Amino acid sequence: MEAGKGIDMVRSSIIRLVGYCTRRAWLVIGLAVALTTGSAFYAVRHFAIKTDVTDLFPSDLPWTRRAFDFIRAFPQPDILVVVEAPTPELVERATSQLAQALTTRSDIIRGAHPLDSGSFFERNGLLYLRTDEVARVTGGLSQANALIQALSADPSLRGSLDALSFGLMGVEAGVISLDDLSRPLTMAADTASEVLAGRPASFSWWVLGSAKPPSPDELRRYIAVEPVLDYSALEPGRAATEVIARTARELNLGPDSQARIRLTGLVPINDDGFASLKQSAPLTAAVSILGVLVVLWLALRWLRIILAVAISLVVGITISAAWGLLLVGALNLISVAFFVLFVGLGVDFGLQFSVRYRAERHDWGDLCTGLSTAASKAGVPLALAGAATAVGFASFVPTAYRGLAELGQIAGCGMIIAFLTSITLLPALLMVLHPPPSRARWGSRR
Repeated sequence: MEAGKGIDMVRSSIIRLVGYCTRRAWLVIGLAVALTTGSAFYAVRHFAIKTDVTDLFPSDLPWTRRAFDFIRAFPQPDILVVVEAPTPELVERATSQLAQALTTRSDIIRGAHPLDSGSFFERNGLLYLRTDEVARVTGGLSQANALIQALSADPSLRGSLDALSFGLMGVEAGVISLDDLSRPLTMAADTASEVLAGRPASFSWWVLGSAKPPSPDELRRYIAVEPVLDYSALEPGRAATEVIARTARELNLGPDSQARIRLTGLVPINDDGFASLKQSAPLTAAVSILGVLVVLWLALRWLRIILAVAISLVVGITISAAWGLLLVGALNLISVAFFVLFVGLGVDFGLQFSVRYRAERHDWGDLCTGLSTAASKAGVPLALAGAATAVGFASFVPTAYRGLAELGQIAGCGMIIAFLTSITLLPALLMVLHPPPSRARWGSRR
């Protein structure tokens, strides 16, 4: 009995509200325009998205504390620059040049640290080799002492020919065999041929001294970059990655060192994901809007009614966006989905009210009577649907997952706003646009 009285009170309140909005249609539209304009101004000025995924979880939870402790104990580079070149000397030179150049951009990059190269490894690199490798390298260096002295004194073509004469003298003296000269002479001949052909060429003394082809690890170096991240942007690290790419081009690392630069790490990977989302957003929005318009056309078939529903939807999403920003300050990667949810769910309120209006308008003929009876029959179901949807979204609020909790706050309020616009602004717009009655009850006999 009490439930029936409550439903009757809700129905009578909605009927009176719809009747007032139809009698004061221009006043309601004017208030809606003013409220929408203010909401749009506030939303544009305060619109922000927090793209820091670590901010989605409270820092005081036990598992987040353990995760942050682990990250502090074993830090991972935000951006890892991978440098590759044909010889160990070229990759070492390209890595050093790039790391030194990046340290000058303190406005974008906090630090750039080569992980397996630099002055430390130049002084202590042999300590990281196996004993037999150290013996082979030092033995080769001792045998090539005269060769090294000649090249260091005159690193020109003349010095190279003098070094070659030392090798021939060693063959004559029986210190080395002619087969021992085949590899260095072949490497020198290949390098000269590449130069004469106008192609990039390089000669590696490291490869010559180690007496074996370089492994992939010896042709690759890494630079750990600490970027200045802008979490107010959709791609927080894009400025840093662009600086790295531009610096590599300005240093001519490709033409001079034949180096190839690649980026990996959490920041570039996340930025690429956000970039693909940004690129696909216009197409996705266009397809979604087109789908909504098709559904409205199939259900209503009158451009004036469709226009009223579309205006009501735009007003509702603008007010909801401003209210959501007022509640949470900035959207996150989860709560930004509110816009899609509002379009998909919010349009249903206007659609259901308009379909009921069309049927009542066909039966009664009079516009005011059609709106009043539509409010009488559709008002309570729409109110229950709006309340149930809002409560469903509100169930997200108690969770510690901040991203989902904020989505629940914004979307729950948005559903209430969508219901209110469908029983206030939408009847006022229909009253002003005055769509003609349907000649026949719309539907399909099949």
